[in-house]
Amino acid sequence: MDDKDNANPTILNASDLPSRRRESSVKQRDDGGTGLFDNLVPHHIYLRDPFEQPLSASDSDDDSVEDIDEQEIYDLISSISDPEHPLSLGSLAVVNLPDIRILPPPSPLSSISTVVVEITPTITHCSLATVIGLGVRVRLEQALPPRFRIDVRIKKGTHSTDEAVNKQLGDKERVAAALENGTLMGVLRKMLSTCE
Repeated sequence: MDDKDNANPTILNASDLPSRRRESSVKQRDDGGTGLFDNLVPHHIYLRDPFEQPLSASDSDDDSVEDIDEQEIYDLISSISDPEHPLSLGSLAVVNLPDIRILPPPSPLSSISTVVVEITPTITHCSLATVIGLGVRVRLEQALPPRFRIDVRIKKGTHSTDEAVNKQLGDKERVAAALENGTLMGVLRKMLSTCE
């Protein structure tokens, strides 16, 4: 039986997934605070605050831009919950590090890079492939600075209607209309609630 037609997908162990999170998961507070209110406000990962001012001219150049690599993109999306399974997209191998690319700006006059994420549905006839793609897109649009464009697509040959799904995911008007649907937004909120 082809792995793409398997109704019981292979589940990867979380410790086997590529991540930098384990390296910096424990942070010490050095401000003397007790941490009583740390969990009252949801924690969001922002890779770079566009309004942050450098501490001094020697600490940072005004023209410097923080590098973001494929591993950071993977860390942002691998913990998204699958809408059908109580597992993450990373543990189901729906998102994989080798399927993430960051394309440089198309011209020297542009500062806009493109993040390309190819997702692999667990089965070739997955009815929620578009929803999964939307979840990945929303997560990246919320977390990445505006100098990135997001291109989420189904990996070629991994879904029976990959061209149609890719057309939907690539159409800004369809994506905007989908995000106005209350029921769909509820599903996306649940999927993204597992993100750290």
